[in-house]
Amino acid sequence: MTGESIPVAKPVIGDRERELVDEVLRSGQLSLGPMTRRFERDFAARIGTKHAVACSSGTAGLHMCLHAAGIGPGDEVITSSFSFVASANAVLFTGADVRFAEVDPLTFNMDPAAVEAAITPRTKAIEIVDIFGYPAEIPALIDIAERHGLAIVEDACQSIDGAYDGRKLGTWGHPAVYGFYANKQLTTAEGGIIFTDDDDLAALLSSLSNQGRSDDGAWLVHSRLGFNYRLSDVHSAIGVAQLERLDDMLAGRRRVAAWYQERVAGIEGLTPMYEGPQERSWFVYAPRVADGVDRNAVIRDLDALGIAAKPYLPCIHLQPMYREMFGYEPGLLPVTEAISASTIALPFFPEMREDQVDTVCAAVARVLPRHLDAVGAR
Repeated sequence: MTGESIPVAKPVIGDRERELVDEVLRSGQLSLGPMTRRFERDFAARIGTKHAVACSSGTAGLHMCLHAAGIGPGDEVITSSFSFVASANAVLFTGADVRFAEVDPLTFNMDPAAVEAAITPRTKAIEIVDIFGYPAEIPALIDIAERHGLAIVEDACQSIDGAYDGRKLGTWGHPAVYGFYANKQLTTAEGGIIFTDDDDLAALLSSLSNQGRSDDGAWLVHSRLGFNYRLSDVHSAIGVAQLERLDDMLAGRRRVAAWYQERVAGIEGLTPMYEGPQERSWFVYAPRVADGVDRNAVIRDLDALGIAAKPYLPCIHLQPMYREMFGYEPGLLPVTEAISASTIALPFFPEMREDQVDTVCAAVARVLPRHLDAVGAR
């Protein structure tokens, strides 16, 4: 042990970000300016879509996409409970109800069979979630949606630059949303972006994000009820710089993940992350502790050693607000709940050094045995 404190996440910010932010500040046009248009244009070109619509957060992007799909009171949207709470909150913002589907125990993404079983006469959309950077079963979910006449919105906020069978998320014929919080593969501090090839949808989303501004862009003319979901040019400047070196940052994440996978495989009571046929866009490193182990106690022990770790992710349906509003109780989604109780997010960022990974894994190997003994898991 080195005594060094290691954070759970750390953004990569350098001179290029500062240069472009300063350029925007000196221009005097801090929002609705050319830098946001540049960010949209450059990102759409990378993904391979006709349009990218920047917005203030991934949450805002999901809300606008569901709103644009006509989702509203009386409707249901099927999504995953194993996600950040924003996935489901975006549905509630429309006035619709959330219907959770069980997840696959390997990928942690929604099981297509469970999604189809969850469809009711009130179901109007499927909100796909690509959790922890691993693509969901998109072709199967598209097939289900088409057979039942459902809209699709994709929460790819944790899967920046991800792909299924080599095809980028955002190019599958439905809108996909990326999020840019500071722990993501690319950050704008706060922000998001929506990808689509649909000209009319792109125009609508651009209007919705800017208070429903009229389609011809006339000053202070508003043709629909919209939102204040703009992304400022200051945030976009960070995004442009980050996009320029996204390949390097993603390579750094893959490198750190490979170090972890090798070491975690040798730690009793810890299961490495799934590596399946699709390429993961590495967002977090969250292996699973053995059944019955008090994951939160492990986290406390690691914290005492200067190793930051998080219980990632809590089930949405068991969040206090959802339990109070809808009466959810444990046992509704046993696979989701078992995964949620056992995944532990360890320090993970692209500039992480191999010796830091060694330090983290040594700490886990030091504290985990006592918790295995406590449940007889050896």
